[in-house]
Amino acid sequence: MTQYGLRIRTKDFETVSWDEFKTLLSGMAPETPIGRMVAIRSETDKSVIKNFNKDQKRIYDAWRNRKAENMSSVTYEQEMEALEQMFAQLCG
Repeated sequence: MTQYGLRIRTKDFETVSWDEFKTLLSGMAPETPIGRMVAIRSETDKSVIKNFNKDQKRIYDAWRNRKAENMSSVTYEQEMEALEQMFAQLCG
């Protein structure tokens, strides 16, 4: 909504194809709520993580814990690398 002015839970959005949705999602700016979530979840700089506020730390920890419970360490590292690459693309 913030970036594109679209609401996902509407009849009009049902006509958006999966490919178009992925394109919209990959083009999300870091200033949007989802862009900020991706940035928090994909952060690897320990000094940045150390300075996260309470909410950022909660988001970061919840993502790491949820993902870590359900995958091997190799898959976990691959997923984190993919997130970091996606965020790098978002930031230009």
